[in-house]
Amino acid sequence: MKWSEICVHTTQLAVEAVSNLLHEVGAQGVVIEDVEDFDRMMAEDHFGEIWDVSDRETYPTSGVHVKAYVPASGDFQDLLSNLKQEIERLRTMLDIGSGDVTVAEIDEEDWAHSWKQYYKPVKISQQLTIVPLWEEYTPQPEENVILLDPGMAFGTGTHPTTMLCIQAIENYIQEGDRVIDVGTGSGVLSIAAAKLGATNVKALDLDSVAVEAARQNVETNGVGELVQVDTGDLLKGVEGEYDLVVANILADVILLFIEDAYARTKSGGRFITSGIIGEKRAEVTSALVAAGFEIEETRVMEDWVAIIAKKG
Repeated sequence: MKWSEICVHTTQLAVEAVSNLLHEVGAQGVVIEDVEDFDRMMAEDHFGEIWDVSDRETYPTSGVHVKAYVPASGDFQDLLSNLKQEIERLRTMLDIGSGDVTVAEIDEEDWAHSWKQYYKPVKISQQLTIVPLWEEYTPQPEENVILLDPGMAFGTGTHPTTMLCIQAIENYIQEGDRVIDVGTGSGVLSIAAAKLGATNVKALDLDSVAVEAARQNVETNGVGELVQVDTGDLLKGVEGEYDLVVANILADVILLFIEDAYARTKSGGRFITSGIIGEKRAEVTSALVAAGFEIEETRVMEDWVAIIAKKG
């Protein structure tokens, strides 16, 4: 089977939004190539990926490449035209840089394995290190390892939004907590919560590919008795209360279910949100306060924001 690789040249600020557009047009996987991320990770003593320095040559010299994969088909040109229109519409709201779109055709076998070169072990918090399933890695005694294969789901755990979210979970979770993960993707937040002490975790995603990837990763990490993965549209139809509600989703999506999140958060519990670009911080903060939450903490990494809101 042939696949079409779509590459969008954009900015760090627009990475999440462009990735979302690519998924909306049917992308079956996303790779982010950002040379600044590479250099930062190489320079850091911790919370950084383990790279071969020669890998730097595969990155763009400026800006970010967001690469996505869709099956080669007869309606590809229509898909591409729609994508370009949406990218231009996005330009009216964000600095997306050049927004140039290029296309290449690759074989399924090549695609299924070539993206793995970009995904290496990464220490994402004081306790947790994410290790790709295919990588050999010897953890230190104090390291708690999450083995992950995102497959075609969005979420390798190495993006700043995910790191912010997991670091917040690590800081606020208590032994025995009930947690709900909205838009679980590869399941990394749910697995982290289980490894950090949660005894009941519900992971929800509307995408069947993500649901399957999350289920496999949950089993791989031996937390199947603690984490239940289901198909779900945000918090629609969910009942009960949770100590932590977590969501690493675009800000515009977070705004859609803040009131539902308040209803599902127990008194004294927290709503941890990430995936928020800096310019959306005030809007999300205002909506959280309007729903009844108290803003307990805001964390920032690069251009991304995570907000920890407490229900009184």
